Amino acid sequence: MTLAPRAALASLLLWLAGCATTGSPTAGDTAPAAAATPPVTSAATPRLPAVYPAGPLAPIQASEAASRAVMQLQPPPDLWERIRRGFAMNNLEGDLVRTHEQWYSSRPDYIQRMTERSSKYLFHIVEELERRNMPAELALLPFIESAFNPQAVSSAKAAGMWQFMPATGTYFDLKQNVFRDDRRDVLASTRAALDYLQKLYNMFGEWDLALAAYNWGEGSVSRAIARNKKLGLGTSYVELNMPAETRSYVPKLQAVKNIVADPARFGNQLPVIENHPYFQSVEITRDIDVELAARLADVTVADFRALNPSARQPVILAAGTPQILLPWDNAEVFKRNALAYADGQYASWTAWTVPTNMSAAAAAQRVGMSEADLRSANSIPPRMLIRAGSTLIVPRTAKMQQDVASHIADNAQLSLTPENITRRTLVKAGKKDSVATIARRYKLSAANVAEWNDVGRNAAFKAGQQVVVYLPVRAAAASKSAASKSASRSTAAKKQPTKSQRGGTPSKKKR
Repeated sequence: MTLAPRAALASLLLWLAGCATTGSPTAGDTAPAAAATPPVTSAATPRLPAVYPAGPLAPIQASEAASRAVMQLQPPPDLWERIRRGFAMNNLEGDLVRTHEQWYSSRPDYIQRMTERSSKYLFHIVEELERRNMPAELALLPFIESAFNPQAVSSAKAAGMWQFMPATGTYFDLKQNVFRDDRRDVLASTRAALDYLQKLYNMFGEWDLALAAYNWGEGSVSRAIARNKKLGLGTSYVELNMPAETRSYVPKLQAVKNIVADPARFGNQLPVIENHPYFQSVEITRDIDVELAARLADVTVADFRALNPSARQPVILAAGTPQILLPWDNAEVFKRNALAYADGQYASWTAWTVPTNMSAAAAAQRVGMSEADLRSANSIPPRMLIRAGSTLIVPRTAKMQQDVASHIADNAQLSLTPENITRRTLVKAGKKDSVATIARRYKLSAANVAEWNDVGRNAAFKAGQQVVVYLPVRAAAASKSAASKSASRSTAAKKQPTKSQRGGTPSKKKR
């Protein structure tokens, strides 16, 4: 063989080897055995080793082209097809699946709203799933959790499109403070959700059990499995005793998967979602108002918040949120406009740490705001004191050059305590009552009781003497009520007839 044919054959072999990668089965196929192994939890999935043909070359059959070892030569036309090609979980059948198929398919407007909302986030989620070698069905999970609404909050206080509870969010390093809630953040919450799902899959070895644990809690699923083992029963998803919500959780996902796999069969039409990124991240180095950021990017505030839903205040702090998400084409617009605006004031709000317990009125006076504006900006309800160490959002002057420090941007909290509203109250002293006993009875300072009554700290009161005290409103009302009842009993006793008025001595009790 001459040198040229050998070189050509070597090039052909290298090209064939390059086609061996981690692809996905077509829609409707179940995952092959290789997909049942736990996903790797490292940042990047290792490539499969190159495969070199040992014998004569032969055409690839259609069934072989659908395997995970062969990459599709034609990119999917839209993101839905890419998701279908990545389906890898075993299909679930049953009445619950049919019920939820009927529920979703009979509400095309709802499906339309959900899928249109998802178009901002799906590409990123699918990219992350493929990078981790996880089933593409998991990209549909936010349909079940939140209808892809990153601002969704459940009655149990779960938040974001992945519905993280506060404690679980903290465990997966999702910051929750005055300025941001990372449970709503598109990138951070997706990272945490996929980390959690990988952890659960590694614990239980089945995706339906991992999903049950995501909804019900890993401890609850573990105990349910242990109970069935003790009774000699099966431990699959359909055999475990679980709440109705968890029982329907995987069937709901399966129903959505079936509609995505073949929308025409259910009389639905999915909006086109192009197979490319919807957004890109842009670095910010200065605190910036949300309204200004939206204006510089030439997007509406609503669209800006849809991509940056973790922002809880009208200002974004660069020390805590060093990047913002913008629609792909608007990212360059923002960069150009930000350069042109370099000398302007980026933030009209800043943070102030309260030095001591104080009322909203006192805090407002310190920072130059009206009490109503301070309460509105910081969501402070009436009759509440602001505790020392709390962080408030307050106006930032044009002369203020320094941005908010990172330890405040990451850890700022607002802590409130009920305001102690007191009322001047008169109480009657009993026999042997003194300043000390009155103070002890009403949990007051003896010095205050002495001052209110213009007596010494060791002074004694006469029985029946009116003593001035300042009590919390409820305690004052209770004290007044008790005094009124006591007076009523005394008056009633005075009105009781004497023995002579009753007509003789009463009869003695029988012994």
